Order: sequence, then structure tokens, then C-alpha cells
Amino acid sequence: MTHFDAAAAAVQAALDAGARYADARVMHRRTESMSARNGELEELSQDEDAGVGVRALVGSGWGFYAVPDMSDPAARAAGTRAAKIAAASASVPVPATGLIPLPAATGSWSSPCEVDPLSVPLSDKAELMVGLTTTMREHGADLAESHYRIWDTAKWFVSSEGHRIDQRFRECGGGITATSIGDGESQRRSYGNQYGTRGWEMVTGLDLPGNAARVAIESRELLTAAPCPAGQTSLILGSEQMALQIHESVGHAIELDRILGWEAAYAGTSWLDLSKLGSMRYGSSLMNIAIDPTIPGALGSFGFDDEGTPASARYAVHEGLWVGVLAGRDSASVAGLDYAGSVRSDGWARLPMVRMTNVGLEPGPHTLEEIIASTDDGIFMDTNRSWSIDDRRLNFQFGCEIGWEIKNGKIGRMLRNPTYTGIGPTFWQSMDMLSSEVTAWGIPNCGKGQPGQTGHTGHPAAPARFTGVRVGVTG
Repeated sequence: MTHFDAAAAAVQAALDAGARYADARVMHRRTESMSARNGELEELSQDEDAGVGVRALVGSGWGFYAVPDMSDPAARAAGTRAAKIAAASASVPVPATGLIPLPAATGSWSSPCEVDPLSVPLSDKAELMVGLTTTMREHGADLAESHYRIWDTAKWFVSSEGHRIDQRFRECGGGITATSIGDGESQRRSYGNQYGTRGWEMVTGLDLPGNAARVAIESRELLTAAPCPAGQTSLILGSEQMALQIHESVGHAIELDRILGWEAAYAGTSWLDLSKLGSMRYGSSLMNIAIDPTIPGALGSFGFDDEGTPASARYAVHEGLWVGVLAGRDSASVAGLDYAGSVRSDGWARLPMVRMTNVGLEPGPHTLEEIIASTDDGIFMDTNRSWSIDDRRLNFQFGCEIGWEIKNGKIGRMLRNPTYTGIGPTFWQSMDMLSSEVTAWGIPNCGKGQPGQTGHTGHPAAPARFTGVRVGVTG
């Protein structure tokens, strides 16, 4: 029995049990991770799982059931069970739920991969991880850590509308962290922590060995650096910090299930009002946020989402105006939209839901050097250390690993414990300079849902300047 056969059997069983729509995903996933600490291999984890998950729609009620067995009897039993759950859900009165039209698609897709990450010998990986921590220790770090993670996932999708799609995702990345301990405090610097839908070339391209000494030295220098001053000033964010700023204050806010009030777990709902879609100002005219799962190698890329919608790009924010959301076929139908394409799950045993894909800034007209040179008085911050945001994704406070004072267009002294705070639209409307130097950052640990799911998201980002930002907030 092929993987497609198992998915098709599950779908047919759901239809036979009364579903008006059904889809099924067979998934086979292999994972590997390794970490080292202070010159010793700390952990090696390898895992493999496979199964089939079935969604069924009866009336306006969804049902989902999954089993780690792809035999014909097990797949059919899962489809029947999903339909029964959907029927029970439909017994609760709710507004009618439809699905926006989606032409049946057949096809295959795979992420780019030059070097299969699981084929690289474990001894080579261990030598790299241990060597990185040894270098950081030799350059002053009290605690030196390194890690990598690999995911190899195959999916086979079938729907009652005629979809038949297979996809292959190979994702990996890694990073290093150096921590120095002083009198009553510790400081850390990290590098990498970057992931993508690529092979082992993703890790080698980070040049972790070439940055190990620097992060260790900077972590120790931070112990005696000047504290971040408090007040209002011009704030320049590096691209790595910008990626998390986008993720938290834009990406989660534009998830349509949060806007509709369907989802509140982990990250709360959203401050956005659907009636203002297309007319509300989110940021300055420099702010162009694209939803684009087609970017080669980015962590939020795919060929089709988990409803069979082909990957395509659209704006979430265009020239500062809020114009788009992350949607699924059912939420788009309720909202009166004609597009979906942002539904995924983190495994065969989890119900697909609206998730971020690649949500990021398009390039601006400046360079980082031009931004710094035009800043008379400000602070440059990068690399997140802490974050806090309210349950409407509106008010936030972020702490960064490192900062530098900007005086008269030049980088000055290093600053420790830099923080900044703001309110989403006010903050984004203050963006007055944006670099053209975009990096597609990957975040592999986005939490959402109950039971919890971990999403892989991508965030193209570039350095940018914001005016009149409160910094140095400690309480």
C-alpha cells in the first residue's frame, strides 16, 4: 500500500461516514540534533516517526483523527473516526462554515538541498560542535555552547476534491553561544541561530568557526560595557532583531484565526480589526511586508500548504497600509476573502492551522552605513535576549544582547543590557530609514495551539531606523 493509497483510503472512509469534505496527510519525518558544551559533547538525539492524519467536515464541524499506522484498515478507521468527531462538533450551533474554492492540484515539490544533512558523518558534526566550544573557551567564555538541528520530512496529501500532492522538506541550521560571568551578572553573545529549508550547506555557510572567537570576546567585553541609557532616541535595529520584531508584532497579529477570535493560545488574539483591512495604516511608507512561501531556502517555504493551496506571494502591508492576512480556506470564507494558503501543522498527529510562512520586509533604499552616518544621536541594537508582548500583539518590550552608541554618524562605545519598548503601529510608523541588505532569518520554534505545535517560520529582514523610541526601560 503506497502512502497515497493510505491517504486516499482515509479520505474515502470519512466521506462514507458522512463528511462533506475530507483530506488526509501521510507524513514520514526524521530528525537529528546535537549540542556541545565547554569542549564536551552534551547531547545527540535522533528520532523517526510516521503516520496519517485525517480532517473531516460535517456541517460546520471539523473532526480530526490520526494514527501511526498506514495500513488500509487503520487509515479507514481513522477517516471514520474523524467524521464521527466532526458530526459531534456539528451538534454545537455555530455560524455556517464554508471553504473558499480551490482547484484540485496534483504535483510534487522539494526544498533545495546540495548536501543531505543526515548523510554527513556524526563524527564530523561532533568534531565541529566540540571544536566551536573549545575556541570560545580559549577566548574567555565561561560557558560555551553549540548546537545544530535537522529535519527531513516527506508529505503525501489527498483531498476529496481531487488533490494528490507529495512534498519533501530538508531543513537545518545551528548556532553558538558564549556566556561570560562577572560580579553579580552574566553576559552572553550568540551567532548563527539561523535555519532554512536547505541542506548541510546551510550550516557550513554560517561560518561558525570564523565567529566563535568574536562572540566569546564580546561576551566578556559586555561585562564592563556602559549600561544602556534610558530615554527616547533614534533606534537602529540589526536584521536579526528585526526578524523577531516582525514575527511578534506583525506575523502573529495578521493570523486570521486570531483576528476572528478562533485562536488565543500562546500568543493571544490580535489588535487588528478586519473591517479596516485595506485602509488602516500599519507603518510608514517604507513598510512593505510580504507573505511569500516561494523564497528558495527560507524556513517558511513550501510548494503547497497543508490544504493543498499552491504557494504564492502577496502583501500583508504595502507602503504602510495593512492589506493582507495569513488565512486558511475556512477562515477566509468567513472573512469574505478569496485567498488562503497559510495552513500547516507540525506533524501527522496535529490538526493543521493558520501559521506564518515567510513574513518579511522587502528591501529599502538605504544601506546600514548610510543609516548610521545620518544618525546624530541614537543606539544600534541587535540579537534578541528577551521579549514580552501583550496578548493582542500590540504593546511590546524587547531586550537585546548588545548595543552600540551612535554619535554624530559614527558607532561609539558598546552598551550592555539594551532594551526598547513600543506600541506596534506607532513603532512601525516611526521607521524612517530601511536598508536594502535583506537576510531571510529562520525561526524554528514558533509555538501555537492546544495541543501545542511548533512552527517553522521565515522572516526576511534588513537593518532599519526608528525615531523617538523609548530605550533603557528596565521595569
